Amino acid sequence: MGDRWHVEVDRSLCIGSAQCAHLAPGAFGLDSAMQSHPAAPDTDADERLLKAAEGCPVEAITITLAASGEPVFPPEE
Repeated sequence: MGDRWHVEVDRSLCIGSAQCAHLAPGAFGLDSAMQSHPAAPDTDADERLLKAAEGCPVEAITITLAASGEPVFPPEE
């Protein structure tokens, strides 16, 4: 069994560029305020989600391991 991830979008940072929805179709959506939200906050690890987080122009997306809270993106420095 693979890792489970917890995905969050910081609405105070999100500018509604929709890059995440473009890079990970179906994994993110935009609400009526044109801000992103994950379709499923707890999900199986998926390279598309990581690419979406990396591609966010304002780094509003964070991904952690669901079981431990350990950061996946952005990585700890």
